[in-house]
Amino acid sequence: MRNLNVPMYDPELVRPMREELTRLGFEELRTAAEVDAVLPAGGATTLVVVNSVCGCAARNARPAAALAIQHARRPGRLLTVFAGQDADAAARARSYFTGYPPSSPQIALFKDGKLVFMLERRNIEGRNARDIAADLTRAFDEFC
Repeated sequence: MRNLNVPMYDPELVRPMREELTRLGFEELRTAAEVDAVLPAGGATTLVVVNSVCGCAARNARPAAALAIQHARRPGRLLTVFAGQDADAAARARSYFTGYPPSSPQIALFKDGKLVFMLERRNIEGRNARDIAADLTRAFDEFC
């Protein structure tokens, strides 16, 4: 059994993938405690991107998130966890995704502490970033 506290990938390899979202203003959560400190809270709408090293995260999910947050209406808080790197944080974030199995990547929108919108890997893989961003911005218009 794999130790969840040991990163699956070389941290230097993953750094640019992390920075692709953090330089856009996403707050990276690295531990389960950090997730618990911010995710269940009500108030501002919150977008959570479960990042990963897979091709559909690089080609589809991260670019879609970058496009979507340029929209006039957007969540007040932007968060990210990295699957395969910060496994405890990713598992904890996913524990709040009630009714959805874990997938990488995965994008969730919370309003008042409740999950209101979800894009799973099956909604991301094989689609272009603009179409995924359009799904996100429709959710932003409805919930933000």
